[in-house]
Amino acid sequence: MVEPVYDEKSIKSLDWREHIRLRPGMYIGNVSGNGTSAEEGLYVLIKEVADNCLDEYMMGYGKRIEITLKNNFVTVRDYGRGIPLGKVVECVSKINTGGKYDSEAFQKSIGLNGVGSKAVNALSESFKVQSFRDGKTVGAEFNRGNLVNQDKKAKASEEKSGTLVTFTPDKEIFGEFTFRKEFIEKLLWNYAYLNTGLTLVLNGERYQSKNGLFDLLTENLESDPNYPIIHFKEEDIEIAFTHTNQYGEEYFSFVNGQHTTLGGTHEAAFKQAIVETLRGFFKKDFHVSDIRSGIIGAVAVRVQEPTFESQTKVKLGSDGFGPKGPSIRQGITNFLKKELDNFLHKNPRAAEAIKKRILQSERERTELKGIQKIAKERAKKAKVVNKKLRDCKIHFNSTHKDADKSSVFITEGDSASGSITKSRDPLTQAVFSLRGKPLNTYGMKRKVIYENEEFYLLQDALDIEDGLENLRYNKIILATDADVDGFHIRILLMCYFLQFFPELVRRGHLYILQTPLFRVRNKKATVYCYSQEEKQQAMATLSGKVEITRFKGLGEISPSEFKQFINENMRLEPVVIGKNSHLDDMLEFYMGKNTPERKDFIVGNLVVEEPINESAEAEAEAALTA
Repeated sequence: MVEPVYDEKSIKSLDWREHIRLRPGMYIGNVSGNGTSAEEGLYVLIKEVADNCLDEYMMGYGKRIEITLKNNFVTVRDYGRGIPLGKVVECVSKINTGGKYDSEAFQKSIGLNGVGSKAVNALSESFKVQSFRDGKTVGAEFNRGNLVNQDKKAKASEEKSGTLVTFTPDKEIFGEFTFRKEFIEKLLWNYAYLNTGLTLVLNGERYQSKNGLFDLLTENLESDPNYPIIHFKEEDIEIAFTHTNQYGEEYFSFVNGQHTTLGGTHEAAFKQAIVETLRGFFKKDFHVSDIRSGIIGAVAVRVQEPTFESQTKVKLGSDGFGPKGPSIRQGITNFLKKELDNFLHKNPRAAEAIKKRILQSERERTELKGIQKIAKERAKKAKVVNKKLRDCKIHFNSTHKDADKSSVFITEGDSASGSITKSRDPLTQAVFSLRGKPLNTYGMKRKVIYENEEFYLLQDALDIEDGLENLRYNKIILATDADVDGFHIRILLMCYFLQFFPELVRRGHLYILQTPLFRVRNKKATVYCYSQEEKQQAMATLSGKVEITRFKGLGEISPSEFKQFINENMRLEPVVIGKNSHLDDMLEFYMGKNTPERKDFIVGNLVVEEPINESAEAEAEAALTA
């Protein structure tokens, strides 16, 4: 074997554009997924441009940000100061160039590394920037980061000061994709909650908040709170929380307007401060899990020079409000202890409700302790090493560079799981096999997880017994047949996750696998179709004699075929908890006892189709292929 030559010729230097396009994950995270996850790089592109607009607002310039989305073209307009006209090209195409290195111009901005807008430029097929400033304007146009046109001199303009950016993500990088409005709406609502004087507009629809984090929690409560939301705010810290009867904990944390979905220093400090303050007020050393069970909270801080653990800024690493300021931990602890202790003394009803919720959690934990022990001993006695799980090698809770790609397919029966197992990527794709229909868990207590072997093993496979910190798979994919039984199993599983692990769904980890209903092929090409419309289109496109196969279950699809659409071409539908979804009411209506209201709903929405005439369908297909 000839060893590769390593000499001076092996050393290469890439310009800014080439490096971003070669390693996009370093700058915007995941570039695969075609728009089905809010964490994909596609949405980071919009966020990077919008963050610059938000930084202008935070410095006191411009109270309106307008975003237009049409046919995957994105336009973002702010009414801030506008990029200095002589530096428009440099600010969007020269790494480590920007105004945020000047602490006087930008005190508490989201990004400080001068990369965001350049990454958007380099990863866009078309990128245009126009700055309006003091009655003049300068613009520039790029193609995949290459400058193709620019104004050499400033022109007169009647437009209000600010910046206009238009771009379309490059399909060479992202493949075929579609922006999902609900993910962009979530981003804009978070901006609105954190900036109560700001107006955001998406395709003409306005997003505003008057009460900040109080509004955020109000809109995201899935069950009635045990007491009115507690809300405190000062210049650099805002906190809101309450307890509900849902399981687990749920937090929203932000730094300088950035949604830190993986938490960090500020979120950890918030959790600890609540525990310490309530222990001190009630003068009892309650267990941490009893205090925080059922809590839904939000914390936002503004700091100078924040340090995030990645370019996508989803976890705060630093612990200071500024170079000379106090630590974030101490600042949040002191603030919450003072405000919450005063509040509880003035509001004894709220204090009593909190104590009642803590004692309820204590009783439930004590009850569960015995059941947990029995379940674990039963599994150990049966020598169960999660026999339902065919695991992968790379997990989400690891430090591996591909940890985000880790996923698990939840399938029905051995037939479907066998096809997926043979065609999956064993490095990043696991398979969990169900036996028949799972239990309807609506209205049941958490002990059902330990009494039901299948639910216990599923919880164990995901490693979510004590929260999401150790979640082993980034994507949990429900892979059931596209028939009545498959849909029923899918709904029962969704009920299980929404009932006991709503934060897992809210953080965007639960998906539904879309599998083809038809295979249309001739001697030269094969097309997999996910609907009747796609089938008709494929029949019209393919020439000659066409063979059509209708898939009735996942077990009918061969491993070689399965491999094609659970890897590069996988279609996933995210399970999204929408604004004002009211989970308790929704689950009770669909999964609770039969009621006249549900019967009326079913009858009113029932669609009765004519029986399929196989011979007539064959004749129609023959006519199309003639």
